[in-house]
Amino acid sequence: MSNKIDRTLLALMAVALAALPFVASGYVIYVVNLLMVFVVLALGLHLVIGETGQFALSHAAFYGVGIYTAGLINNLWHPPFFISIIAGGMLAAALGYLIGALALRMRDIYLALSTFAFGEAMQWLFLNWQSVTNGSNGFRISPATLFGYELVSDLKAYPFVVLIAALLLWATIALSRSQLGSAFRAVRESDVAAQAMGVNVNAIKRTAFTLSAAYAGIAGGMYTTFASFIHPESLGFQTTILILTMVVVGGIGSVRGAIAGALAFGLISELLRQALSFQEIIYGVILMGFMMFAPKGLFAGRDARRRAPPPAAPLPAAARSGAGAAKSAQRSAA
Repeated sequence: MSNKIDRTLLALMAVALAALPFVASGYVIYVVNLLMVFVVLALGLHLVIGETGQFALSHAAFYGVGIYTAGLINNLWHPPFFISIIAGGMLAAALGYLIGALALRMRDIYLALSTFAFGEAMQWLFLNWQSVTNGSNGFRISPATLFGYELVSDLKAYPFVVLIAALLLWATIALSRSQLGSAFRAVRESDVAAQAMGVNVNAIKRTAFTLSAAYAGIAGGMYTTFASFIHPESLGFQTTILILTMVVVGGIGSVRGAIAGALAFGLISELLRQALSFQEIIYGVILMGFMMFAPKGLFAGRDARRRAPPPAAPLPAAARSGAGAAKSAQRSAA
């Protein structure tokens, strides 16, 4: 039943996204483009936290790597935009592979602090590498191109952004159902038990970090197809907390939860654009509330209930009487 509901919801979403350009304004198209970027970011963090259980706080750094890499390539050579997106994803994946080495030696809070330190170091780099990122003045991004066709508006970038998000959603679902996805979840439950079952735990953790970083880098490349400016301040800890909140509130370990959280909190972040000083407080309160009172989020609990085996049917009266007689005979013999 749940698969039918999921397919129905995806079909309705596809129809709505296809019809949106004909009925929506330019600002609405921009917001939907941004929401698709958040969906990809949430799916990437879902892979490393929800599927593999590695608590990482460096997602915004990989997102920034994707933005600056794709933006620099656009500005210098103007290749087809998918080349710059792939380049940003590959560089972020390479860094993710290196950061994955931390997961082999650290766990829990120590891993979180180490990845947080990496994220802060990358933001410092974005702010101070003037010759490349233009530092605190912000970075101007040339319009993305596709064989001479310039994506000079949100509407022109819209179909490509939606298509990339749909492809990565399909890839995430396929990965979750694959043998690699099973290995991810085995590592999440217990490193020792997974290793006893023949899972290469070190390779799985590196793979999770690499794929998660690649998703973030691709999301950064997607951002450059419709945005013309990025400031390093928007790639700091606040963005990391926003993406983490999406995954935790939606439901850790749930693909549908990651999507729902990305859409909900993407809209909330847009509504709170004029209250930047309160955003971190609001996200922090929401995150703490869910960690305390609903740690599995909105959707993960439902997924677990669907996977749980049905309760055993009660025995017929004749069977119960037969079992009782057998127990009485055993006690008499004793």
